[in-house]
Amino acid sequence: MPDTITRIFDFPYYQLKNSPLQNCYNFKKNNSWESVSTQDFITKVNEASSALLSLGIKPNDKIAVITENNSLHWHILDIGTLQIGAQNVPLYATLSEKDYAYILKHSEAVYCFVSNQNLYDKVNTVAKKTNLKKVFSLENIESDYGWEHFLSLGKTKDYTKTIHALKESIHPKDLATIIYTSGTTGTPKGVMLSHQNIVFSVFTTGKSLNLTKGNKRIVSYLPICHIFERAASYYNVLMGFEIYFSESIEALGATIKEVKPHYLAIVPRLLEKIYDKIVTKGSELKGIKKWIFYWALEVGKMYEPYHKNGKFYNLKLKIARKIIFTKWQEALGGNLQFMISGSAPLQAKLIKVFTAAGMPVYEGYGMTESSPAGTINDLRNNGLKIGSVGKPLQGIKVKIAKDGEILIKGNNVMLGYFKNKKLTSETIVNGFLHTGDIGKIDEDGFLYITDRKKEMFKTSGGKYIAPTALENELKQSRFIAQVMVIGESEKMPAAIIQPNFEFIKEWSKRHNYVINDICMDTKLNDRIQKEIDFYNQKFGKWEQIKKFELTAEEWTIEDDLITPTMKMKRKKIKEKYKNLYQKIYNS
Repeated sequence: MPDTITRIFDFPYYQLKNSPLQNCYNFKKNNSWESVSTQDFITKVNEASSALLSLGIKPNDKIAVITENNSLHWHILDIGTLQIGAQNVPLYATLSEKDYAYILKHSEAVYCFVSNQNLYDKVNTVAKKTNLKKVFSLENIESDYGWEHFLSLGKTKDYTKTIHALKESIHPKDLATIIYTSGTTGTPKGVMLSHQNIVFSVFTTGKSLNLTKGNKRIVSYLPICHIFERAASYYNVLMGFEIYFSESIEALGATIKEVKPHYLAIVPRLLEKIYDKIVTKGSELKGIKKWIFYWALEVGKMYEPYHKNGKFYNLKLKIARKIIFTKWQEALGGNLQFMISGSAPLQAKLIKVFTAAGMPVYEGYGMTESSPAGTINDLRNNGLKIGSVGKPLQGIKVKIAKDGEILIKGNNVMLGYFKNKKLTSETIVNGFLHTGDIGKIDEDGFLYITDRKKEMFKTSGGKYIAPTALENELKQSRFIAQVMVIGESEKMPAAIIQPNFEFIKEWSKRHNYVINDICMDTKLNDRIQKEIDFYNQKFGKWEQIKKFELTAEEWTIEDDLITPTMKMKRKKIKEKYKNLYQKIYNS
């Protein structure tokens, strides 16, 4: 068992030696929590390795894994694959058959594991177009492709010595996983990450988190195929935290109340939804209770760290926390020490309100190609600046190129793109990862993201537009759930807006007003125009949104309009709503 961790599969063995848990991984079965100990987990890991070896798996073979929800079996297979020198290729469950066919073939995966029958059928439909020998299920089903049958394959022979020898042969710089980008634009790219990349990211991020080892619980719910959740899971194993799997994103609220987690990894869209639900409940209050709720909310929106608002504000904040914000804390389990936000830009308002409520939100920055470490905010030692994504983590260098692009250098930077040396050489130059994001670093070393380099566009008048900055402001309106700024090569910027249907329903009820058609309703459109006029004031005249159109439906992962980490797929949205685009610019 390792005294130090240099490869990903060292994490559980380190836990077994230093802080073994009875409730290492926890999952719901028949509405009751069941647990697996560290020792039982490792036993199953070695069974999985043995089964893979019995199938003829060799070092550098690729094993694809597709799961709808995070599960114990995913983690068993992950470590079981990595410790024999093979590589894990995780895929999103929401991909199309076309994407599955492309990625499975491109990655050269020889086996694929899926979490349910629907995915099994979907992958088998395209299997002939790939190198797959067989598809297995992660479910315990009575079949020759079920999980238990798979594990049984390795029990006909003792592979203990072989597994040990393979583990010893694996170097920290060896390839561990290929993660295909979710593809907001273009063809998915296979990001190659080494053991060292991810282990380094786990340790350097951990140094910036104010957590002590053991006696803590976390909820695992973000897609495990995304590097953000995956790196977090390895960190939780390192720290000896109990991991609880949420049955689904819909069940997350109930899971949080049951588990009472001590910290939460979160993406902006989810925090926006939590905030909206809280405010909606507050709006249903009556009289003095409603007034106090909104008073506390305004106090929260004014929050500044390190007592910058003075003693009188601190007194108001103390009252707000006692009367209102303690209820927010209870709704999120009551133990939440902080939340870490990544994946996409987060509204400053949300950071202020939740931090004021005693549940600090630390926004960080990274990407799959940086596995995913980069920068992070930290409330300690003046390490928090709201609006920034924090300072570079220890051992990581961040600088700004002449054209404003953010460059990152460190042991977190990927090995490259699988089968794409040209793109790799264009993306990693002199050891620096060219992120494609535009930003600036202030005098105190805090990084600010201003936009995506590839998403910036020019109007026909030659003016540059940074859509993300506009979108983040507009999304502060409770009328707006999602917004995409458009206008490349057009005479003006405009917006396609997915309304906040839940809030609009409550708004219309409050005003005794019936809306038959959200998109065409004049009163609603006029009200949203007022919101846009308000936020437009923060921008130059050439940047301001001149026209907008509303969509009649929510943008979802299932409709392929947003990624599983809730980023907009701009190309897909523009294609789906091309009629609205034409209406804006041709009417």
